[in-house]
Amino acid sequence: MIKKVLVYILCGIILFLLIASVLFDFNKKESKKSTTKVTLAEVAHTIFYAPQYVAIEKGYFKDYGIDIELILTAGADKVSAAVLSGDADIGFSGSEATIYVYHGGEKDYLKTFAQLTQKDGSFLVSREKYDNFTLDDLKGKTIIGGRAGGMPEMILEYALKQNGINPKTDLEIDTSVAFAAMSGAFIGGQGDFVSLFEPNALELEQQGQGYVVASLGELGGIVPYTSYSARKSYIKQNKELIANFEKAIQKGLDFVHNHSDKEVAETILSQFPDTSLSDLEKVVKRYRSIDAWPTTTKFSQESFDHLQEIMIDNGQIESKVPYSKLIYNEK
Repeated sequence: MIKKVLVYILCGIILFLLIASVLFDFNKKESKKSTTKVTLAEVAHTIFYAPQYVAIEKGYFKDYGIDIELILTAGADKVSAAVLSGDADIGFSGSEATIYVYHGGEKDYLKTFAQLTQKDGSFLVSREKYDNFTLDDLKGKTIIGGRAGGMPEMILEYALKQNGINPKTDLEIDTSVAFAAMSGAFIGGQGDFVSLFEPNALELEQQGQGYVVASLGELGGIVPYTSYSARKSYIKQNKELIANFEKAIQKGLDFVHNHSDKEVAETILSQFPDTSLSDLEKVVKRYRSIDAWPTTTKFSQESFDHLQEIMIDNGQIESKVPYSKLIYNEK
């Protein structure tokens, strides 16, 4: 009798385990089914974009069923091309990219749906050491400034004008050097100054190749610097995904604002394997000190109009595009 009971119990256990295994496997499959792969083309891989990497490393995207494939596409024009060609679903670059595409006559143009940074993230690096640097020290000199019409170069000109320096006559801005080659060109002897993102600026300092003398973010003030965009058709077909993507980025911003420089550096360390934790912490602190990251992903009309005023002043466009045309706000 006891043997029969034991057999029944054993059979019951085996049956329970089999059912549990089937249910677990089913749930795994369902979980996989609910995950959507999104190819994200980023304009550069820099600590300036720390909130994005926090969102990746903390699993915020996965929490919303998004599997991010991050690809590096140097230059905002290249990012736009990747999205328009279908090589990427979402582009991350200077906010000017969508405006250029719209003015180019593209019917299925790009719309911005979230911002990540609100100031220029580049730093002015000098070949010579200055004890008391002022913008007047730039007069008669050459700055490697990035691609003409790109956000870094336009904000550089804007910052100079805001501080009484004529970028056309008081100095020379070299726009012939590709974004990824700017640091190397400077090390090779080109230019008196160069505008660099981190960790490149810090690396040049540590190598004795240059000295950081100013933050263009501080000089240029608040502007809608880098943001996320996608084809309007993609947004229309994937409204829930876009909303969840934005929520993941918002959580990344919240984490950065509510945690220490060291905690942020520790979180994104694997994204920058060639940079030490100590250096990462220094750079995060440097960006925090200039208030580089907004508290919200929302892209205001005021900031959008300000961006276009800078572009008009720079001679890149002749007229503004209505906010409602290029900025997507979830309803």
